[in-house]
Amino acid sequence: MAHSLPTSRRSDLEFSTRELTGALGDSVTVLPLLVALGATTSVSLPHVLVGFGVFQIVWGLYYGLPLSVEPMKALVGLAIVGSLSYPELAAAGLLAGGVLLVVGHLGWIGEIQRLVGEPVIRGIQFAVALLLLEAAVDLSLASPTVAAAGVAVVGLVALAGYSRSSVLVVLAIGGAAAVATAGVPTPHVPDPALFPAGTPTVSAAALEGTVAQLGMTIGNAAIATALLCGDLYDRDVSADALSRSMGVTCLAAVPIGGVPMCHGSGGLAGKYAFGARTAGANVLLGLGYVALALVATGTLLAAFPMAVLGVLLVVVAVELGRAAFAPVEGVPALAFVVVVGAVGLAINVGVAFVLGAVGYWWWENRPA
Repeated sequence: MAHSLPTSRRSDLEFSTRELTGALGDSVTVLPLLVALGATTSVSLPHVLVGFGVFQIVWGLYYGLPLSVEPMKALVGLAIVGSLSYPELAAAGLLAGGVLLVVGHLGWIGEIQRLVGEPVIRGIQFAVALLLLEAAVDLSLASPTVAAAGVAVVGLVALAGYSRSSVLVVLAIGGAAAVATAGVPTPHVPDPALFPAGTPTVSAAALEGTVAQLGMTIGNAAIATALLCGDLYDRDVSADALSRSMGVTCLAAVPIGGVPMCHGSGGLAGKYAFGARTAGANVLLGLGYVALALVATGTLLAAFPMAVLGVLLVVVAVELGRAAFAPVEGVPALAFVVVVGAVGLAINVGVAFVLGAVGYWWWENRPA
């Protein structure tokens, strides 16, 4: 089966203040999650940042628009809270990448979305938000005074009308505190290596996380993002094309030390809201990620105040939870989101996804 490039792709590439500020719209959740992942797991943050930098540039230029490149939030969130080790995260990323490549090639994205049901996918988002919130509370309790100061900064920045930028401000303050403690790091190019943070390990947890992540990815990163490409940028990009590019990204990035990555409607909307209109935003953001990779040392991460990290995760969790409920209409759909989220928190997201999908199928096919 032959696949063509996006039919209405344009070659415009602008480098301006507007594109630079627009690039920040995709980093308000990416950077806090990556810093949290680097601080709580064995992942090599420099390698991860290089992966994000490269694929921001690759997919921006390929699609000709400021397409979002984000962590797979379910998998990365599970790794942050300790439900997945990095080797399990790597295995899940490779599995997810392979599935996305195949289903995108076969044109099955829409059918899978219909079978699973959007309320179930939103429920998984809610479950991950609850797990991140739980981890955030634990981290914040390590130093309640520092956490309270972080919350105050978030509140002040939000009151000033820059609520989406509040996470970046807190992250910058935490980074400054880490530099004050550990000193200015010497720039270092990450060593090229195959699976530098550990060989992938397939486990029940990795399989469950993969299933849950695929539900979120198909709904939010493929279908919703494809719709936004048309709504915001007047580009004809299919959900199946996005699925294929996400599959390629995971299969290429994980072996060189990256993490599972996807596109995302939230990141795309964030870029647009901050002013990005061309792939120039992706090029600028990609170069920024690569620059950060040169100084993201383990010593600096170890010095990053964990209570501030807890505040960052609270903001990310609230944003993810808001996104889970925003499109939900009707009491039955709302009930699915809440129940799936609760089961994901109490047991795990894999069980929540399976039970939610079965329950949704029964609800849709029950006798009238």
